[in-house]
Amino acid sequence: EARTRPCLQYQIKRCAGPCVGLISDDDYADLVKDARQFLQGRTTRVQETLAAEMEKASEAMEFERAAALRDRLRALTFVQGSQSVNPAGVSEADVIALHVEGGQACVQVFFIRANQNWGNRDYYPRTGAGADAREIMQAFVGQFYDNKDVPRQILLSDAIEDAELMAQALSEKAGRKVEILVPQRGEKKELVAGALRNARESLARKMSETATQAKLLNGLADAFDLDGPPQRVEVYDNSHIQGAHAVGAMIVAGPDGFLKSQYRKFNIKDTTITPGDDFGMMKEVLNRRFKRLLKDDPDRQGETWPDLLLIDGGAGQVSAVRQIMAELGVEDVPMVGVAKGVDRDHGKEEFHRTGMRPFALQRGDPVLYFIQRMRDEAHRFAIGAHRSKRSKAVGATPLDEVAGVGATRKRALLAHFGSAKAVGRANLSDLKAVDGISDAIAETIYNHFHNG
Repeated sequence: EARTRPCLQYQIKRCAGPCVGLISDDDYADLVKDARQFLQGRTTRVQETLAAEMEKASEAMEFERAAALRDRLRALTFVQGSQSVNPAGVSEADVIALHVEGGQACVQVFFIRANQNWGNRDYYPRTGAGADAREIMQAFVGQFYDNKDVPRQILLSDAIEDAELMAQALSEKAGRKVEILVPQRGEKKELVAGALRNARESLARKMSETATQAKLLNGLADAFDLDGPPQRVEVYDNSHIQGAHAVGAMIVAGPDGFLKSQYRKFNIKDTTITPGDDFGMMKEVLNRRFKRLLKDDPDRQGETWPDLLLIDGGAGQVSAVRQIMAELGVEDVPMVGVAKGVDRDHGKEEFHRTGMRPFALQRGDPVLYFIQRMRDEAHRFAIGAHRSKRSKAVGATPLDEVAGVGATRKRALLAHFGSAKAVGRANLSDLKAVDGISDAIAETIYNHFHNG
């Protein structure tokens, strides 16, 4: 509401500037209508409208507007032309194909809307021991539509048990009839065959990548004298500026590569830590991490216990980590410190283990590159978490601590008084005069700044 000029999106022609009134409500509503039709796959009508407007602008000698409309028309035509599978007999459907090989599965989903292919995506569900295609497909369909809109038809490569019951449940969710089909001939069968071919190729690529990852994990085991290839590697790093806004970070890697859903960040809470004390920060992070593990999974039955810890740092960091692990009674998890090495040169990293001399890997060793990638990923994640925390702190004001004052009331108070300090000095009657601030909230704000 306080904006008086448009943002960069308007300057680069990606927005019509509705926030500052540079487009009428009716014209903006037309843009929204076009966008909705486009996303629903109804592009023919949008094309016709654009073509008519372009011709009208050209006749009125509004050549710049005509050129802009022409460019939009070209872009829309290009998008349509890039869709190589546009079925004539299927108006709205999801095509779901499953390929299983070597105990792994890939599900390929194509999205057909308004007789046009609007893209596809592959999924790699975890399969239980001995699970067959029917079970995998049924579990996938049930979970897939838990938080997604359901199309009128679902075309499957493999039949599922209780298909009628599943169709009934999805029909109730969609508020209309939903069909689940396993096509045997014709265009629908061809669509499923194409999706199945994609699933087969995607799984082959995935298995190739997994084989490469397995070789790297085996190399890691050889380099650090582990009992076997680690299934879960946790890498830790810290980020701060002279101790301010300190954050610890943990990233996870395994046979499937980086497991980003397992990443964790730790806001450093211990106020007794000297600003910039990396040892102290790492101790807090590991202490919190393994106390939680010991509480949630003391018998190590789950998949969250690491097989290897990589610590960003040398002998000092490894010693600090070893101390905290000993205090927790967890002394059987291997750990390695990754130090920059001579001249802090990339490629000359030294690896530190408790009770052993530091050593380095040969330049060009794939395992060395793998370790560098993991360390760099931990560094990237830690810096991102630190920047996020710092940016929030920059925008923080004393008003954030007042109960009942959210973002909207905070904006109203700052707009009225000009600063948080002025709000704190304001008397009760002035606070009550602010739009959106009730008498009760005004008293809460006044008491927060004046009582104690």
